[in-house]
Amino acid sequence: MNADPDACRSMGLHPETARQFTHGKDRMVSLKREIAQERPFSSVEEEALLNLVRSSDSVQRAFQLRTRKWGVTSTQYNILRILRGAYPQGLTCSAIGDRMITAEPDITRLLARLKTLKLIRQQRDKHDRRAVCTHISAAGLALLSEMDPVILQVPRELLGHLTGAELSELIRLLELAREPGENPQEPLSCTGSHAPGLRASAAGVKL
Repeated sequence: MNADPDACRSMGLHPETARQFTHGKDRMVSLKREIAQERPFSSVEEEALLNLVRSSDSVQRAFQLRTRKWGVTSTQYNILRILRGAYPQGLTCSAIGDRMITAEPDITRLLARLKTLKLIRQQRDKHDRRAVCTHISAAGLALLSEMDPVILQVPRELLGHLTGAELSELIRLLELAREPGENPQEPLSCTGSHAPGLRASAAGVKL
């Protein structure tokens, strides 16, 4: 069924994005209504981009609600997950930064907080005293084991209403949408100072 052009215009939507198919049913979806915007979007690209940002924020806030119980942020959880993946080996600050889902300009500050919580331990490299290797601690492993049953259910809770075909298409479109903006990351700060040109990710939750 085609979207009614007049109805789409009255809602500030572009007709080609006015209908979303979920489980075979049509339903009108309007970001314009959600954010109480008076004027129509300037382009379908703008509407798509703002929907992407809105969806990212919604998912991040939902994830943060799940991790808050344990006193860690989603970004701290991500670091612990990365270190568990490397266990029993450790990782340097830059190696952790390379594996982060969202770019963080000051990994050192995040690691310092996790060290205060005794969730990680650090030691200098025997061959290069300038390099510091970070390992997840026994307490960190125990925390992740406690969180796993809840966290592993989050993807299904947030996206389980989509079909397998819809999820595959969503993944394809998101990867395609990222291409123009994908550039090699600037060096992340491992000295406590902010790396030039990098801002804290809007999707990352702060300490």
